[in-house]
Amino acid sequence: MTDLQTSPRPHDFTGVHAAMLGYVDAKVLPGVSHAVLRGRELIDIGCAGWADQEAGVALRNDHLFRAMSNTKLFTSIAALALWEEGRFGLDDPIENWVPQLAKRQVLKAGATDLSDTEPARSPITIRQLFTHSSGLSYGLLDPGTVLFKAYSERQIISTQRTATQMMDALQELPLKFQPGTGWEYSVATDVLGHLIELISGKALNEVFRERIYEPLGLRDTGFIVPADQQHRLAGYYAGADALQPMKPGLTPLRNLPMLQGHLTGTARQSGGGGLVTSLADMVALMRGLMPAVQPGQVTVLKPATIALMMDNHLAAGLNIGFATTGDIPGRGFGLGGCVTLQPTRADPAGSTSEF
Repeated sequence: MTDLQTSPRPHDFTGVHAAMLGYVDAKVLPGVSHAVLRGRELIDIGCAGWADQEAGVALRNDHLFRAMSNTKLFTSIAALALWEEGRFGLDDPIENWVPQLAKRQVLKAGATDLSDTEPARSPITIRQLFTHSSGLSYGLLDPGTVLFKAYSERQIISTQRTATQMMDALQELPLKFQPGTGWEYSVATDVLGHLIELISGKALNEVFRERIYEPLGLRDTGFIVPADQQHRLAGYYAGADALQPMKPGLTPLRNLPMLQGHLTGTARQSGGGGLVTSLADMVALMRGLMPAVQPGQVTVLKPATIALMMDNHLAAGLNIGFATTGDIPGRGFGLGGCVTLQPTRADPAGSTSEF
């Protein structure tokens, strides 16, 4: 496990620790661990609350967590490692590898039925998968919409179907918008994960192992928790309202098939949300995305690739946005993460270009 020893620091993080405990006391989160780095230097670490509140197990720095959408960062890094080798171009059509995503139909503006479509004016590119600007959707964050219902009914994100079966199901569904003209948090990173497997000829976790885990010394990250480490896996809780994450109220979830997949394996290794990891491994990953300043320090990608990754790749005038927030001005998207183009009043000073 990565060393989590902190360096002497001139800053007082008492307020941060109190805020984290406040989320626990307010029953917004069962437990929270955090780390603060300045460059590669770890200057603060903290743990508050519970790994299993009902069993009285306090959260520790060595607990394992379901990475959920933090998995997308691993997938984006692995894909960019293949791009560095010239295995694909960012503006290549994804249909060159995934024929199910060719000749897309697109929902017309205001469509209330899946059949109310028009042909896509251009193919989905790999860059658009990185940036969630492909027109694909998720079936998670926009209840009541045509695509939410369609993605949910077809169980698009179920890891009980193989990646090929997932692509087959996507083939039947229209895009939300013309490729490159909008932004929608989506299954695009799962498609990227499938692309990685097709290009490499290896399972996604094996590519992660070669490209990320071993170079950075990650010991806790993977799609399945080994039997002798399952006691370290933190509990899983649902909030009171998925669309209002700050609303107090927590419900422990024990037997969801998705959760059991981390113990038994699944038909598909989800590049969009399937990993389990630890705080130590995430600290190591963050360090691997920062410039090497001393001999022996490892980066997971070339410096120019990391800079490209953290630049905005959305078309001019496009911002990210969600059903609960609407368009978020000043927020673009890079090759695997949000980019702050123009800070809002809620942002800290100097956050322009934050990834």
